[in-house]
Amino acid sequence: MIQMGKSVYSLVLMDEVVDAIDQMAYRNNTSRSNLINQILAEHVSLATPEKRMKDVFTSLEQFMDEQFQIQFMPSDSMLSIRSPLRYKYKPTIRYSVELYRNPGPYAGRLKVQFRTQNLQLIRLLQSFFEFWISSLEGKYLPGRIHDSIRYELNDGRFSRELLFPPEEQKLTSEEFGNSIAEYIQLLDSMIKEYFAGLDDLEAAAGHMEKEYIAYLNEIEKRGGVYL
Repeated sequence: MIQMGKSVYSLVLMDEVVDAIDQMAYRNNTSRSNLINQILAEHVSLATPEKRMKDVFTSLEQFMDEQFQIQFMPSDSMLSIRSPLRYKYKPTIRYSVELYRNPGPYAGRLKVQFRTQNLQLIRLLQSFFEFWISSLEGKYLPGRIHDSIRYELNDGRFSRELLFPPEEQKLTSEEFGNSIAEYIQLLDSMIKEYFAGLDDLEAAAGHMEKEYIAYLNEIEKRGGVYL
C-alpha cells in the first residue's frame, strides 16, 4: 500500500483516441485523466490508488458472510454495507467504508448509521457506541496501536478513522480488506448482542468484553494489524 503523487504532463494523442477515452470515462463515471492513468498503469503493471482501493473492496466483499448486503458506490473510494437488526420496526444498520486516496496515519473512515427517528433506538445506539469507545477500544487498544483513533458520535451516528498499517506491517490489499471486513463483522455482532441483551445489559457487556479480547488476541496471534 504505497502513497503516490500526481503531476501534469503534456501528451500528443489522436482525436479519435481521446473521443473513445471520453466515452469510456463517461460509462465508468470517471474523468479522462483518471481513466488514462488507470489504463497506462495496468499496461506497465503498476498498482494505482484506484486499483488498490478496488482490490481492498473486492477482498472485503468476499470476506463478508451472507447476512450482509454489499452496495458499491459511484465513487471508487466508497463502499456501503447493510445488515438487518432485530428490533422494533426492523431497522437496518448501514456501514459506509471510505478509503483515502493518499493515506497518512489513517487509511480511511468507517461510518455506522441507522435510518430512524425513533428516539429510544437513537438513545440505545448512543449508549452502545459510548460503551464501544470507552470500555472496549479505549481500554484495550492503547499500547497495541501506533496512533490515536479519532471518533465522532452524534445522536447514535458513529464514525471512526481506520488506522493505516505501520511501515513494518506492510499488508497486501487483500489482507487489508479482510481486516476491515473482520472489524465490521465484529462490530455488527456486538451491536446485535447488545440489543438482544437489553434485559440484562451488565451480563451482555461482560460477554461482549470477552469477545472483544478474544478478537484482539487472535489478531496478535496471527501477526495482524489493529485498525
